[in-house]
Amino acid sequence: MIAFVRGQVAALTLTSAVVEVGGVGLELMCTPGTLAQLRTGSTATLPTSMIVREDSLTLYGFADEEEKTIFELVQTASGVGPKLAQAIVAVLSPDGVRNAIASDDVRTLTKVPGIGQKGAQRIILELKDRIGVAPGTTTGSTLADAAWRDQVHQGLVGLGYNAKDADKAVDAVAGEAGAAPDVRALLRAALRSLSKA
Repeated sequence: MIAFVRGQVAALTLTSAVVEVGGVGLELMCTPGTLAQLRTGSTATLPTSMIVREDSLTLYGFADEEEKTIFELVQTASGVGPKLAQAIVAVLSPDGVRNAIASDDVRTLTKVPGIGQKGAQRIILELKDRIGVAPGTTTGSTLADAAWRDQVHQGLVGLGYNAKDADKAVDAVAGEAGAAPDVRALLRAALRSLSKA
């Protein structure tokens, strides 16, 4: 798996960039937004996702890791292939995708060429539990509650705490969440509760 590519931009087309890596030109399929940030002759680092088919190997390049994550996640919904996933990240920001799915916003998803009403509903249904919520966003109270709890828990585990301690810390700060949970503030509060323990 090629996680990222760093090298000199050798060429740009309407849909792709060629990046020279160790004397080899790798063609990366990119969104117009990503291509607009690149200049021929300059050095670029692009997170990548490789799609392997029987008859092809295609490398997709992204502006950042967040865009790559959404690209890979939306493909886990049935009927979404790499081309449609790329169209999604071209039209909507990663937070825009998260918000649309978390809040059942079919209209926003149908702005993407190739996604109709039924396709949007299917994507929402299949990804709602896995997409997470953009920071500072509120949807249904239970969804928002689950989202901040998950983010704070993951943050604590990422900092080296075990899952059991992370659960306790999340429970300890649950009363501070309110209607619009601030994940950063809750994470800080959870860290404080762990340092006292």
